[in-house]
Amino acid sequence: MTALVFPALAFPAPRRALGLALLLAVGVFALLGPLHGLDPLRQDLSATLLPPGSAGHPLGTDHLGRDLLARLAHAARLSLGSALATALVAAVAGTLLGLLAALRGGLAERGLLALADAVQAVPALLLVLLFAAFAPGGFLALYLGLSLTLWVEFFRLARSAALSVLARPQVEAARLLGFGTGHILRRHLWPEVAPVVLTLFAFAAGTAVTSISALAFIGVALRPPTPEWGGMMTELLPFYAEAPLALLMPAGLIFLTVLGLHLLAGKEQAA
Repeated sequence: MTALVFPALAFPAPRRALGLALLLAVGVFALLGPLHGLDPLRQDLSATLLPPGSAGHPLGTDHLGRDLLARLAHAARLSLGSALATALVAAVAGTLLGLLAALRGGLAERGLLALADAVQAVPALLLVLLFAAFAPGGFLALYLGLSLTLWVEFFRLARSAALSVLARPQVEAARLLGFGTGHILRRHLWPEVAPVVLTLFAFAAGTAVTSISALAFIGVALRPPTPEWGGMMTELLPFYAEAPLALLMPAGLIFLTVLGLHLLAGKEQAA
């Protein structure tokens, strides 16, 4: 059943297995990190920039004496969860609109293509900034802005794949035999569209992780003291000489997460 619904994930290749392992490791860290028991927002100015392995602080502390293990785990849940939610919203909206455009054609297709062109005409960063301006430092505006920049790729990919499938003789035969749109979607379109959508979903989630982190450097992302990987790097950058590991840890988690997503999306090369 899994092979029919999610053919791209039925039998993970070695690269996908490695990517899945990396994502599971980040997910386990995000879930088990809070068991450490410390508040990620609690400051202790008498214990600033402690190195890893310090008493009560396995990964050390930041410049305000906040426990890095607690902050990194909280940020992992926030960054990874929000990136997946952003990519999911973009994937669902873009795929459904792409399938609708391919099935309906005519005015509906032309209107959706014009909308996609209009969205792509605006730089992605500017679009996110426009949304974030309505609620600076807020969750919803940031994620909606990112979703709006990502849905177009899903739309174009789903529409292109659906048009190719709809032109096949077996689909024409199904229509002549009286099978409805639901049957064509379930039997012909989804098995062909699902693998490419799932692959693009992994890339989109990786883009969302890096975008959310990068936006922190221009003060658009979530505001301190909320733990977020990009925000942590921004705060710790002035202290890179005193505590380089404190700066490298959120950067390393970003790297591992994006690498895992890209490996999960990639294809094995033929021998």
